[in-house]
Amino acid sequence: MQQMYNEKVIDYFMNPRNVGGIPDADGVGEVGNPRCGDVMKIYLDVDENEVIRDVKFETFGCAAAIATSSMATEMVKGLTIEQALKITNREVAGELGGLPPEKLHCSLLAEEALRAAVANYRERKSGSAISPPCSVNCGSCGGFEAEERFVAETSRVAE
Repeated sequence: MQQMYNEKVIDYFMNPRNVGGIPDADGVGEVGNPRCGDVMKIYLDVDENEVIRDVKFETFGCAAAIATSSMATEMVKGLTIEQALKITNREVAGELGGLPPEKLHCSLLAEEALRAAVANYRERKSGSAISPPCSVNCGSCGGFEAEERFVAETSRVAE
């Protein structure tokens, strides 16, 4: 029987890094995909220079969802907001050594949870509402019709 996940994905699932919430976080982003049941929430602690001082996550989902959340938080800690926004789902999946094709959407959720947390941070900082671009049906941005695009948008998902 072939193993579904590589050793690194299993490690990040069994020993997730940066789990939990941040009280009084500077930014919080939550996304979810009702089709698979995965929900990710990312918390940011940002310093005065817009460097991500700390980042935590809470994820309800499969092994790939937990592993990608964990990896994404490790990748952005210590980066500026602008640097963090350049990290793609392809890079997250790549750092994990790849994901099975049917689990690639988890890396996209991790990317979008981070984007939602940054949008929330900017909203709180500026005092005005900013909607993060998303392609999931979580309801946080009102983007309910975008769910079909999320399911079919394989060009944004790691290969």
